[in-house]
Amino acid sequence: MSKVKKDKIEAQGFSIEVYTEDYMNDYISLTDIAKYKNEDDPRFVIQNWMRNRNTLEFIGLWEILNNENFNRVQFDTFKMEAGLNRFTMTPQK
Repeated sequence: MSKVKKDKIEAQGFSIEVYTEDYMNDYISLTDIAKYKNEDDPRFVIQNWMRNRNTLEFIGLWEILNNENFNRVQFDTFKMEAGLNRFTMTPQK
C-alpha cells in the first residue's frame, strides 16, 4: 500500500487540501471548501449540501458506478426523503 500524499491548492484566498496515493485518484477536502461559506463551523454547510436532493442523486449515481457493495434499497429510502424539512444527512450516514 502506497503512502498518501497531501498537497494544497489555493482558491479565493482559502487553502484546500488534496490527498492522493497514485496521482490518479485524488480526494479534495470538502471541509476546506465549506470554510468559504462558514469558516468557524463548516460542518453545517456540508450537512445542508448533503440533504439537497440533487446532491444525494449525484452521490447515489457515483456509488452505483464505483461501489459494488452499494445498498440501493437503503439509498432509495434516503432519496425519497431528500428535500423534506425533517430530512437530515451527514457524512456518517
